[in-house]
Amino acid sequence: MKKAWKYIPMVAKILLGCALFGLGFNLFLVPNGLNAGGISGLSMLFVRLTNIGTIGLVTAIVNLPLFALGGLKIGKKFFFGSLFGMLLSSTFIDVFSALPIPETEPLVGAIYGGVLCGLGGGLVFSQGASTGGSDIIVRLLKLKWQNVPIGTITMTFDLAVVALTGLVFRNIGVSLYSGVAIYITGQIIDAVVYRFDYSKVALIVSREHDRIAACIAHKLERGVTFLEGEGYYTGNQTKVVLTAVKKQQLAELKKLVAEIDPDAFIIVQEAHQVLGDGFSRYSRESL
Repeated sequence: MKKAWKYIPMVAKILLGCALFGLGFNLFLVPNGLNAGGISGLSMLFVRLTNIGTIGLVTAIVNLPLFALGGLKIGKKFFFGSLFGMLLSSTFIDVFSALPIPETEPLVGAIYGGVLCGLGGGLVFSQGASTGGSDIIVRLLKLKWQNVPIGTITMTFDLAVVALTGLVFRNIGVSLYSGVAIYITGQIIDAVVYRFDYSKVALIVSREHDRIAACIAHKLERGVTFLEGEGYYTGNQTKVVLTAVKKQQLAELKKLVAEIDPDAFIIVQEAHQVLGDGFSRYSRESL
């Protein structure tokens, strides 16, 4: 029972992410003839050209052959999470199509649609899942190009769909506005997946390095490393305290150091994806 409960936050975030994607897609992109790229964007073009089926149904059908490949290459968690995400996103796309559509200019639609789709996609990606379709292809490409942010891969992949959108609607403005939506979507995905995962790294120069290190280890329960340093002006040898802490521990760290040595020199830097004891663990499925 406990094992099942631990998946509730993951399911809730995927659910919310798919709902946000469906809202952005239906309320702002579709009414303005824009799309967010990927399989859902291609499905929109297919339905517009043929009047066959619905966008959600076509998206679900096209997704099916991609799941076997994603499950094989990335793992069971991704397979089942993406299957869940695909079914939810397809459902929300069709359900939300019945909502009253606000009248917006194409640029406004591109901005708000891009933000909502980016928030939704980022939440789903952050849980090690996807909404299927091109997202599976993007995750497979991420395995090969691990240094490239996943939002950037998504944005690049969708450029072809944007170009196709312009050809289908014979309107270069549609392509340009769709490009705005896709750029915003990619940036928001990266913000959700990466920038909310920052920790802090602190370098502390103090004569009381031993006491400071001991307090960090015992009170904050964080690892500490000594770096060898030398003062330029005095030439004195010293030890520099290096530690990584969670964002919410930063204020406590600064207070702790100030109480021990008010004259301590502290440098705080952003640290993304700190791996190790007390932080995240490396996983092949990590973004």
